[in-house]
Amino acid sequence: MTDASVVILGAGQGGFQVATSLRDNGFDGRIFLIGNEPALPYERPPLTKGFLLGHKKKVDLPLRPQMHYESRRIELLLGEEAVAIDRHTRSVTLRSGAKIGYSHLVLATGARNRLLEAACGIDGVAYIRTLQEAESLRQRLDSAQQTVIVGAGFIGLELAAVLRKLGKSVRVLETMPRLMGRAVSSSVSDFFAAAHRDWGSELAFETAVAGIEANAGAVRGVRSCDGRFYPADLVLVGIGVVANAELAAQAGLPVQNGIVVDEYLRTPDASISAIGDCAAFPSRYGAGLVRLESVQNAVDQARCVAARLVGRATAYADVPWFWSDQGDLKLQMVGLTSGADQTVIRGDPRERKFSVFCYQNGKIAGIESVNKPGDHMFGRKLLASGADIAPSEASDSAFDLKAHLLRHSASPEKVPAAQVAQIAMTQRAG
Repeated sequence: MTDASVVILGAGQGGFQVATSLRDNGFDGRIFLIGNEPALPYERPPLTKGFLLGHKKKVDLPLRPQMHYESRRIELLLGEEAVAIDRHTRSVTLRSGAKIGYSHLVLATGARNRLLEAACGIDGVAYIRTLQEAESLRQRLDSAQQTVIVGAGFIGLELAAVLRKLGKSVRVLETMPRLMGRAVSSSVSDFFAAAHRDWGSELAFETAVAGIEANAGAVRGVRSCDGRFYPADLVLVGIGVVANAELAAQAGLPVQNGIVVDEYLRTPDASISAIGDCAAFPSRYGAGLVRLESVQNAVDQARCVAARLVGRATAYADVPWFWSDQGDLKLQMVGLTSGADQTVIRGDPRERKFSVFCYQNGKIAGIESVNKPGDHMFGRKLLASGADIAPSEASDSAFDLKAHLLRHSASPEKVPAAQVAQIAMTQRAG
């Protein structure tokens, strides 16, 4: 593809990484990176934590400065939005009316917040996914005192921890019987519920929102379906996201909770790939098609596509891992544990340092670690190697994880000595 042009729709972490990795891999054609936000591609994870606390400034968020794109001949089109894909002519039409041809198109369109219908048009109801939303929220926090968070997922709980640190009153409403219910084991859910209550947040489970009540257009509180009223001068909504797959669907590409791709991240149209939050792909770590919302997945899939476009195709098989910082607790997860039918705990939750090893049909499916980076690193290497660990071994804190990895890794070359040493070092630190 030396004389080709690659068009990347979406200037988030995944889109940025495709463009950068193409140049790293020697691609010499034109690269267009198109994003609907005016800002340079930036980090999103700090928006719900350090940015709101003032620990991270706006100037610190860009992934790279402007000169990075200029020196690598990456043509940025920011504040632009693609409105149509013409697969016959291999071109993309932008809202401005411009048309850009491509030899290959990468859809890195990400996802958007799922909206709470009852909150439409009410001032004081906020979402957070973009820099603009984070800036608006930070301004509102100066005057807000009573806050209600709808949704006890990662975003909602990260916000709850930040708001308590800022001295705000916090109530968290969740429709499920426990927090982070779709993502973690009940042991981890229970631990974090106790932690958030200790920090001063009120948690209400199995509580659905019936409506948002307002006075003169400004929010005054949330009414639940069971009739309870929760006063608030600020309501934050974190009820999940929706994949931005409409453009692909309009172009006739298959969509199933995301843009459907194969193990090489290709759509049925060989000239179009999809990565990151918008892509539904087959994974050996989950059943059927999987759509993951994580920086790791977006970055690793971007690198996979970039390598394929320069002739080094390999199936995407990277181990999925995630993290969430809530107060002084770092939750790190590796693997996909939602289907686990057995769990064992390693360490003591009372010491605020422990891991939950999750099993499905007798085989390790993943590990959820709280303030235990060594266990997390072990899990990433273990799953990548294809090895296993028995529940009795995992639950024994005296059992040597490093030695186990050396003995049982299916492909020792996948776990270099330096990485095993890193695991040992982080185990001692954790």
